[in-house]
Amino acid sequence: MVKKKKGYPLEERDADIKAILALALIHFTGDFYASFVNPLIPVFVKKLSLTMTQVGLIAGIGRFFAFVVQPSAGYLADHYRTRVFMLGGPLLAMLFIPLVGIAPSFLTLLIFISLGSVGSAMFHPTSAGLVTTYAGSHPSFSMSVFTLGGTLAFGVGPIFITYFVRFFGLEASPFTMVIGLPLMILLFRLVPAPKGEGLSSFGFLGSIKEALGGVWKWVGLLWVVMVLRAFAGQSFLTFAPVLYSEKGYSLVSIGAFVSIFTVAGAGSGLLAGHFSDRFGYKPIFYVSHALATPSLLLMLHLPGRWIHLGALFAGFFLLATLPVGVSTAQEFAPRGKSMVSSLMMGLAFGTGGMMTPLAGKAADVLSIRPVLSLLAFLPLLTVVVIALLPSKGYSHHNGVKLN
Repeated sequence: MVKKKKGYPLEERDADIKAILALALIHFTGDFYASFVNPLIPVFVKKLSLTMTQVGLIAGIGRFFAFVVQPSAGYLADHYRTRVFMLGGPLLAMLFIPLVGIAPSFLTLLIFISLGSVGSAMFHPTSAGLVTTYAGSHPSFSMSVFTLGGTLAFGVGPIFITYFVRFFGLEASPFTMVIGLPLMILLFRLVPAPKGEGLSSFGFLGSIKEALGGVWKWVGLLWVVMVLRAFAGQSFLTFAPVLYSEKGYSLVSIGAFVSIFTVAGAGSGLLAGHFSDRFGYKPIFYVSHALATPSLLLMLHLPGRWIHLGALFAGFFLLATLPVGVSTAQEFAPRGKSMVSSLMMGLAFGTGGMMTPLAGKAADVLSIRPVLSLLAFLPLLTVVVIALLPSKGYSHHNGVKLN
């Protein structure tokens, strides 16, 4: 259905709500299990006597598989109609992440986290690439609804797993697999198949060239912004729980910190997507990234339970731009939606996560707080890069500027 709404310059097309919600449920299911790892890091540190460098490796190796798998999954999704990645990915995460509780060694722990991370990486580009297909004239807002599924999972999951471990013990974590079974059955019935983007005659490099064409510089600059944002976010989510554990905070309190941080990002992502559709993406990036830096610094220095208020503001501003970044990349390169989604969500997130061991090594030398204080300035630095991007976008396939 096509209709006009006051305040919008273009004709409005309604989104397919059922399809968008099904894709968001995929995101929730896979990320629910992936969210178990960070809040349990203090338990792993005590159980296995881990150094901060090893803690960084826990985050880094998981992101490495996101780095490798997501572009490949995005490439295949742009070529073939298959639900293997969208349904198989959450299933892998559901099977292997809960096994971290019975890992007898650091190596085994890394293996379980790696296999679960492969599953998490599989479904992201395929499902994200489908969002704008069903988004109508609300691409950024629809992408924020999709992202909401993941951020809510990272909000609910830490609270759930910390309470679960508190009452039943770390070794009982494999029993959490039971929760995902009915969700997988529902997803099998609801999830639509990818449509492909007509790139079946191109190889991997040829597909990238065809999808990006003359906008590769814009996509590259946007990717740099997303990498730096991911590095800051992953470093805080990895090392802040260890910092607060050293200061005497309980495991449940740390889980609440992680949940508040991510749930705040879920709410801000919806707002960012809505306002981006109306006013363009650049004002959203400017405001959220400029305010993320003071919010992160405030969070580090607040005492007592005030850290949760700091987590609210820090997560709200730092995580707001994820859906906007993905939808903007898809606008730049509309023929490679899954591919560019994998660049913004997987490759950027993976690259930022793979840099986390560097922060861990620095924390072993300098301690955690000063390292995180320096990383808090990364979002502010990205404002310079954002200024180099076009105001709205450009489709190199039809040669029409969108602003």
